[in-house]
Amino acid sequence: MIKINKKFTYKKHNRFHTETGRKYLVDDIGVPGVTTILSATKDTKTLDDWRRRIGNEEADRIMKNASAVGTEMHKVLEFYYNNEKYYNATDFGILPRKMAEIIKENLKIEEVWGNEVSLAFKQDYAGTTDMVALSDGKPTIVDFKQSNRPKREEWVDDYKHQLGAYYLAHKTHYGAIEQGVVAIATRGLQYQEFKLQEPELDEYANKFLERLKIFNDQIKKG
Repeated sequence: MIKINKKFTYKKHNRFHTETGRKYLVDDIGVPGVTTILSATKDTKTLDDWRRRIGNEEADRIMKNASAVGTEMHKVLEFYYNNEKYYNATDFGILPRKMAEIIKENLKIEEVWGNEVSLAFKQDYAGTTDMVALSDGKPTIVDFKQSNRPKREEWVDDYKHQLGAYYLAHKTHYGAIEQGVVAIATRGLQYQEFKLQEPELDEYANKFLERLKIFNDQIKKG
């Protein structure tokens, strides 16, 4: 049984889609989503090269399948960390369930403060982190990821930006966060974990604000 502590009353920010990507409603104002900001401001050369190499149709198929597996894995974990039952008995449900098990077995969680937590920074941006919890005795932002294969450190830079954005929003409006964790399960059922302590979270929060400025400049230019 997972220990759940409703330490904070997290406000729900509804999300909606626009021509410029996903937005969240914060105080009746639509603000851009964290992942939308990162997607719009990242270097796409590696992705573009991969698409050219295998073709757009195959690339779309792979990305669609990865998204579906990731969504199902997240659903399994959300139910588990809410002490709720969920079981997808279809063939499709097998792999995401096994991947979720890898994360459950390896991720150290003492208590859960919230799942699928909406976090907004002022009226500048908003996003949804997978979990806020106590891990290693520290208030922690947790994000779950799925991957075809293990990640190199340099491949997870945007994930770190994501943690930095959530860290800044949480500490501004709710309370201190001392650690960020990216918990990854691969299709080969390997577990990877990338941890950021507070100084690095602070660094990536500032880097994210730089990406936000670039994003806003892009929107102004049309």
